[in-house]
Amino acid sequence: MDKQTLETIKKSLEEEKKHLEKELVNFTKKDLKIKDNYQSEFPEYGNKEDENAAEVAEYSDRLSLEHALEKQLRDVNKSLDNVAKGKYGICKHCGQPIEEKRLLIRPTSSSCVACKKKLKGEE
Repeated sequence: MDKQTLETIKKSLEEEKKHLEKELVNFTKKDLKIKDNYQSEFPEYGNKEDENAAEVAEYSDRLSLEHALEKQLRDVNKSLDNVAKGKYGICKHCGQPIEEKRLLIRPTSSSCVACKKKLKGEE
């Protein structure tokens, strides 16, 4: 992969990292003990039964969203770490370069198309 393409992908990953962190800050607090971990805040609407039910439902939604965003953030950070180590764009299964087109579309890809198809049972 040429340096310009790698730089384009790196910028894309850095922008995605900022976006994910901004989304997480809206309803969580960063866990200072565990890297890339956040804690959803429990909403407080009141003490009535319907308010308590709304709190639980909102908290459940927040937890689901938190976990999805944390996973995406971990993938982005892993990709940025691999860029820094010069290991970015190598399939974790077969050790071959991942297609540049795939990486431009999905910069956090860690496997080539052929290996991904095998894992999904499509081949």
